[in-house]
Amino acid sequence: MPAAEVVMIWDWVRTEALPGRRVTGVRELTGGFSNHNVAISTDDGNTYVLRRYRGRNACAVEAALARRLAGVVPVPEVVAADETGRLAGEPALLSRFRPGRPLSDVLASADAGVAEQCGRAVGLTLARIGTVSFEAPGFFADASLTPGPPGVEPAAGLDDFVQRCLAQGDAAGHLTAGEQRALREHAARATALLVAVHGCRLLVHSDYNPKNLLVDADHGRWRVTAVLDWEFAFSGPPLVDVGNMLRDPRPPGFAEAFVGGFRDAGGGLPPDWRELSAALDLYALADFLTRPPEHRYFQRALHRIRELLARTG
Repeated sequence: MPAAEVVMIWDWVRTEALPGRRVTGVRELTGGFSNHNVAISTDDGNTYVLRRYRGRNACAVEAALARRLAGVVPVPEVVAADETGRLAGEPALLSRFRPGRPLSDVLASADAGVAEQCGRAVGLTLARIGTVSFEAPGFFADASLTPGPPGVEPAAGLDDFVQRCLAQGDAAGHLTAGEQRALREHAARATALLVAVHGCRLLVHSDYNPKNLLVDADHGRWRVTAVLDWEFAFSGPPLVDVGNMLRDPRPPGFAEAFVGGFRDAGGGLPPDWRELSAALDLYALADFLTRPPEHRYFQRALHRIRELLARTG
C-alpha cells in the first residue's frame, strides 16, 4: 500500500476511532482471506481489531449487522467505521477484540468430548442467527440491510450459476468432460429441489465454518465467543450455513452434536435437509471454480465436487 494511504488510516485510528488513546502494539491476525485484519493494543489496556477492506467493500453491511446482532449472538462490538474511506483512505472498521480461539485450531486436536461440546455450541449459535428475519429474501447492499434486488431469489437458478462458473473458470483443465456433464445434470436436479426453500428470509452468515468462529472453555464447557466475517451475509435459508459447516469432514461427534444443537434451539430441519443443504452449498463450490487453479479453495472444491458426484451417482 502507498505510504500516504498508510498514514491516512493510522491518522483515522488515532484521531477519529480511538481519540485520546495511544497505540502500544500492532500484530497481524490470521484468517481474513478477503480482507486485512490487525489487532491493536492501547495504553488503557484494551485491544481492538482494525479491518481493512481489500476488495468488495462490505464495511457498511458488517457494521450494521454487528449492531443488529448485539444481544442475539456474540459478535465484535463496533467502535468506529469509515464506510466510504473518506477519512481513512480506504473503507475500515474498528471493533473490540473478542476473546477465544479459532474453532479450526481447537478441532485440529480435539477429542470426542470437546468436539461434541463445540458442535452443539456452534449449532445453538446458528439457530440464534436464524431468529433474525427480513422483509424478503435477497442480498444486502448498504447499512439499511434491505434485501435486494426486488424479486431476486437467492436460492434460484443454481443450474445457470453452475454453468456460468464452468464456462468462466478453469474447470475445463481440471474436470473431465464427463465430470462437467455430471455436475450440470446434478445442478439441474438440485435446482428443482431448492424450490422448497424459496421465500426463506432469515439471516444467513454464508461463510459459517470453523475459521470464522471463536470458541472458549467456560468452567469446562465450550462455548462460542464470537462469530466473525459477515461480509457475505444475506437474507435466505439457514440451510446454506448448515451445508457450509458440514462441507468438510469434522472430528467424530461434531456433526451430530451440531445438528442436535441447531434443532434443539429451534433451527428448522425438514426431512430432506441433507439434500437441501448440500444443494445450497453447491453455489459456493461452483464459485470456487472461478478462482485461479493454484488457489487453496479451487483444489478443495474439485475434491468436494468429485465426492458429491460419486455420492449421487
